[in-house]
Amino acid sequence: MNMTFKLMATAALLAMGATPVMAQKAGKAQKAAAGQQAPAKIDGKPNLNGIWQSMSGANWNLEPHSAAPAPAAQEKLGAIGAIPASPGVVEGGRLPYKPEAIKLRDENRAKTPMWDPEAACYLPGIPRASYMDHPFQIVQGDKDDLIIVYEYASASRIVHMKPVEIPPIDTWMGTSFGEWEGDTLKIVTLGLSPGDIKAPGGELYEGVTWLDRSGNYISSHATVTERFTPEGPNLIRYEVTVDDPDTYTQPWKMSMPIYRRMEANAELQDFRCVPFSEELLYGDLHQGQVAPK
Repeated sequence: MNMTFKLMATAALLAMGATPVMAQKAGKAQKAAAGQQAPAKIDGKPNLNGIWQSMSGANWNLEPHSAAPAPAAQEKLGAIGAIPASPGVVEGGRLPYKPEAIKLRDENRAKTPMWDPEAACYLPGIPRASYMDHPFQIVQGDKDDLIIVYEYASASRIVHMKPVEIPPIDTWMGTSFGEWEGDTLKIVTLGLSPGDIKAPGGELYEGVTWLDRSGNYISSHATVTERFTPEGPNLIRYEVTVDDPDTYTQPWKMSMPIYRRMEANAELQDFRCVPFSEELLYGDLHQGQVAPK
């Protein structure tokens, strides 16, 4: 494992909930590396190490949409939280839902944001984690597996640099397998499923992986193929192909640019959102109760 990977791996451990001592060491390592020129290649492959973020607005809705009022509490928020317009990121403009599948999309949409896994601080799944309103960090070593760490909910995933296998279990973030196709990092993720989800009010329902805040989704049988292609030192073309015959009539594709965070002090911040979601999930437990004097 080379020095660059050691430094970045330490930062990744910090983002995943490391101790204060580890945090201090990671800070020193970042300062030591600040003046060093990062190599353009690692083991002959593009060096993708760094902190990246999408500016596409895809987390609101993958499809083209007009500006709209806030999905909740409009009378209290006014324009704050309103949905910005977007030309969308999906090729062809629309997701090719099966007729029976679009019913669930509409049900999800009617219940947003209450039933959106993001609102409850659940892990976002793939590919949504890559274009939320939070940066993420790629940790790439020399002939090692990759680590991708997300600011949202301290989520993370290992990209196993080996041929694709059938995962033993389904998980929120799935299981990812990577390979290089020239200068493109290709990642295939399988086994994406949150299982049963607790909705506000305590109701349990069979979960699906939401793709955005408008209720678009994929099933647990989806194959998600991501491609990260550098188009300069600070720009990646991010492409996703979704093959989900349970939900869609055909595979579909979306793409967007992802930019390197260029601040001198750029780092993942602490966004452990569980405390922000407790009232949404469990507020009904104290409704009608009188606080003890």
